[in-house]
Amino acid sequence: MFKRLAAIGFIFICTSIAWAILAATIYSRSSASGSSLRGRVQSVWGSELTQQPPVASVDSVNSTGGVETHVLPLERSDLRVKLALQPRQKGLLWFSTYTVNFEGVYALTNDTGRAVRAKLTFPLPARQAVYDGLTLLRDGQPLATENRDGALLTHVELEPGQALNLQVAYRSQGLDSWQYRFGEATGQIRNFQCKVTTDFRDIDFPDNTLAPTAKRDAPAGWDLQWNYSSLVSGVPIAVTMPVKAQPGPLAGEISAFAPVSLFFFFFLMLVITTMKRIDLHPMNYFFLACAFFAFHLLLAYLVDHISIHAAFFISSAVSVLLVVSYLRTVVGLRFALVEAGLAQFAYLVLFSYAFFFPGYTGLAITIGSICTLFAVMQWTGRVKWSERFTPAPIQPAA
Repeated sequence: MFKRLAAIGFIFICTSIAWAILAATIYSRSSASGSSLRGRVQSVWGSELTQQPPVASVDSVNSTGGVETHVLPLERSDLRVKLALQPRQKGLLWFSTYTVNFEGVYALTNDTGRAVRAKLTFPLPARQAVYDGLTLLRDGQPLATENRDGALLTHVELEPGQALNLQVAYRSQGLDSWQYRFGEATGQIRNFQCKVTTDFRDIDFPDNTLAPTAKRDAPAGWDLQWNYSSLVSGVPIAVTMPVKAQPGPLAGEISAFAPVSLFFFFFLMLVITTMKRIDLHPMNYFFLACAFFAFHLLLAYLVDHISIHAAFFISSAVSVLLVVSYLRTVVGLRFALVEAGLAQFAYLVLFSYAFFFPGYTGLAITIGSICTLFAVMQWTGRVKWSERFTPAPIQPAA
């Protein structure tokens, strides 16, 4: 019996080494292609978008002959933003790409007490981006602008105390997150309103950003609002797009965890075959280990071409079919379907599928392990193992 257990242990160790190599290969493929694929996505779709308010400034000469720049105060901001998630898959990775419809109404005031010719700058959210329907209006009339250093630049004439009413609109594309910063430096924000509508429900707000002051359900996502009458803050507004399950890293995690699944399966098979006096040779365990390995090998190379869920179910079906069809010829159909089939479904399929639920994977596997231990302990509590491990009563397989 000791030689049999040693042989099974050797098979388990060799298979675990093969899984470690496979997991390292998957991680290497994911990391090696990650940066280059991200660059390709940015070149086609765009980068992260960070919008800032317009700035109107007036240059004047002081008494010493130097030039002073006075920034006109921003009295009101009314923003409407619509975010639509459109994720893209490249290789083993998903990228959280999205489209944004931005509309902004701003009011600035000439508080200099004299007629001025102000320089108006509206920063664009990213240099590497495409803007469709880009308009910059003053009191409903388009302004002649030029694009300089990633911003729209123009000049406007203002009388003393006159308000400058601006309307801005564009449609663009971004990656990972959308932000709105109140300016380069911390200042007072007056009469600020921002409404962000999403078509996705799984939203997140990065650290060191302002949480929404109001949040309501929308037909497909959320209506988020930030309303401030007077605010002093250098912290931006930001929304992070949800990230889909990454095929490469997920397949790597499942492969790295595979020895635990095989350990529970071998443990249960040893207990069941010993209790029922079924003779399973170490070579039988070798082929069972190969069937388990086939699941992860097929999964690792299917996720390049189809969705991770479809690849998971196809790989599961192939592995279960290999085990059941093999044990049907070795032991019998009932043992292959009930004892082996259910054990493989629990410890290979369900344990691996727990990785699709981040944050609950460890808890799910722990509960399954404890339930297994409880069931085996109750079932074998009155067994005299010294009698069960004697080789004489064991009958050859049918």
